[in-house]
Amino acid sequence: MIDRATIDRIMDAVNIVDVVSDFVSLRKRGTSYKGLCPFHDDRTPSFSVSPAKGVYKCFSCGKAGNAVNFIMEHEQMTYPEALRWLANKYHIEIKEREQTDEEREQQNERESMLIVNEWAAKYFADILHNDVDGRAIGMQYFRSRGFRDDIIERFQLGFAPKKRNAMATAATAAGYKAEYLEKTGLCYLRRDEQGNPLPGATLQDRFAGRVIFPWMGVSGKVTAFGGRLLDSRTKGVAQKYVNSPDSVIYHKDHELYGIFQAKRAIVKEDCVYMVEGYTDVISMHQCGIENVVANSGTALSIYQIKLLRRFTQNIVLLYDGDEAGIHAAMRGTDMLLSEGMNVKVLLLPDQEDPDSFARKHTAADFKKYIEEHQTDFIEFKTQLLLRGVSDPIKRSEAINNIVKSISVIVDPIVRATYIQECARRIGIAEATLISQMNKFIRAGVEEKQKEAERDARAQQTQTPTLLKPKETQQKVDELEDMIVQLVMRHGEVVIFHQVEIEGTDERVDLSVAQYIYYELEGDHLELSTPLYRRILNEAVTHAGEEGFVAETYFNHHADIQVSSVAARMTADDGIFTTHLMLQPTEEYLRNMAQHLVLDFKQNWVEQRLAALKREIALAAGDMQRLTPVLTEYREMSELRNLIGAKVGRRIGR
Repeated sequence: MIDRATIDRIMDAVNIVDVVSDFVSLRKRGTSYKGLCPFHDDRTPSFSVSPAKGVYKCFSCGKAGNAVNFIMEHEQMTYPEALRWLANKYHIEIKEREQTDEEREQQNERESMLIVNEWAAKYFADILHNDVDGRAIGMQYFRSRGFRDDIIERFQLGFAPKKRNAMATAATAAGYKAEYLEKTGLCYLRRDEQGNPLPGATLQDRFAGRVIFPWMGVSGKVTAFGGRLLDSRTKGVAQKYVNSPDSVIYHKDHELYGIFQAKRAIVKEDCVYMVEGYTDVISMHQCGIENVVANSGTALSIYQIKLLRRFTQNIVLLYDGDEAGIHAAMRGTDMLLSEGMNVKVLLLPDQEDPDSFARKHTAADFKKYIEEHQTDFIEFKTQLLLRGVSDPIKRSEAINNIVKSISVIVDPIVRATYIQECARRIGIAEATLISQMNKFIRAGVEEKQKEAERDARAQQTQTPTLLKPKETQQKVDELEDMIVQLVMRHGEVVIFHQVEIEGTDERVDLSVAQYIYYELEGDHLELSTPLYRRILNEAVTHAGEEGFVAETYFNHHADIQVSSVAARMTADDGIFTTHLMLQPTEEYLRNMAQHLVLDFKQNWVEQRLAALKREIALAAGDMQRLTPVLTEYREMSELRNLIGAKVGRRIGR
């Protein structure tokens, strides 16, 4: 359990721009920072970070919160995990007791698997450095690739003992459950067709005798491992590399090798190099080029592209110049373009890959080579598909392929620019290419519409539509949102001075929060949402404290639900700050509070009267049931008229 004082130290140390920048490329706009939202498919920067308020908000999907919320949402962490992550980032010590066996068992599946992987990464690294075979076999391999000690440590490289159950034995002895060793894919158990363990089967190490390349997510958590055979067994073997199987914490088509080590450099350079393998990434890092990731043999996926777009829109596909490299460059181009990426391609000279090329060149020479030889996708496809092609049919097919790629580009100006360039290079009228491109665009739109219709039909067959009548509760909810927003932004501001307390000679000042609370309390009303009631109560409790500022207090609240609501409601000025004043006046806030309270009361009463009418109809003829309902209806009608008089209008019965 983390105590309140430590939480306060963490929150005081946190710079939200610094935290969010670890995951999102931000650009300064005025007093805030803008970027692409990491929580939805954002094509135009709608994600705003306010360093002054310490909050973020997406004005498209509505996600909002402080630094703790962001880490929880982005990294799928619990509240304590997010606090620990921030404490580690800002070097704040958290003293915690060791977990008991019972508490360890209560960890949820995801947490348990990440814990096992973290232990395994340290185990493999320890074997590499301290075990006889680790040094003689594993370290020798890494040395043969020219990897320095700092690079080996940066990527947490390791070695798995040759003995088939060495790691499984060590893990179980350390208290880790066989269930999670198997679920992470570190170990496997031979089973029959029904999934039952075979008689006498024991846990076996998946990576025995291999050098280890840990996969780390954006936050640095170890999600999986890759293992490579080193001896003569690699000759003619299909599985030179073995990777962790898909699991709760790892989906290969969602991950990019090296993203954790590369993310800062990607943002700094505003560009990412995409390569194919582990050693390509590591050698380029050692060469001095750090903005590089690998998809490690898988076809580039939409998930990987969205991950990269958080940091940059510029990508260079950096592959071998052989047939496999050309195929890899071709297959991802259209998907990258459709997601708004600016794509360039560089094929290295024959017999070279990024690993070997990086070992032969300095970072400056490598970057110079990239600048001089990279081509945009139009030039790449033109050279590849049209080189030496004289047959009219094959030439038209190649041109259609290029135009189809241009058609998936979202930005119409970029699309038009590429069409002009394509027309210039291949010698075909621009109007002809535009006509063909529009056909591809229409076909794509129609296909998406058909897909949406299929999904809609499937949804209708699976889930019957339930039609709900419009309810007056919607208006009450809107007013509650506005009331709580006013409390969170200006709850501490005094709007009534020296108000006499009924039945006493005492006079007090009333803040925004206190006025709203006492007005509702006087008519025995309250906000319908428990969280909103709690926020109002806390604002009232702290309103008289010296230095209390509602916006700061709620944005940095220890309860993640409260801070999320605060960030959402205070990220923009809304109706409580006009373009004429940066800080609303006392009179403005007083009028706003009075109007909101009266409107809330009026709508609440109307809602209650509608419900009582329904009860009267149902209770017709049953005087025992009808009498109290009629009494309440009369009281509500009187209250409605009283409220109506206050707002300057008489509401008839």
